[in-house]
Amino acid sequence: MNDFEEGFLMGILAGEGHFGGDGLQPQVTLRMHVRHEELFHWLVAKMPGSRLYGPYHHGGRNYYQWMVRGKALREELLPILTSRLDSVDAHVRSRITGMIDTYRLGE
Repeated sequence: MNDFEEGFLMGILAGEGHFGGDGLQPQVTLRMHVRHEELFHWLVAKMPGSRLYGPYHHGGRNYYQWMVRGKALREELLPILTSRLDSVDAHVRSRITGMIDTYRLGE
């Protein structure tokens, strides 16, 4: 990804992303309305190893879910997240560093 694309990714994740995990492995998740389908396909193309799930239609919601876990998270996304921590606010920074600390990704 070029600098613009990395910044764009950070903006999307800062506003809509979830940084956490399932208790066993870390994951970054982005869930948004199906009208953003083109964006999700761009994310999959730009982030090798990421996965797109859906579309889901239930509870009055229509959405896709993009997930990054495992090797893709550690080798592709994490370097972007950590190198651009200064580009997000304290709340988002704490969510990212919380995931890093909880799942010992800095080791």
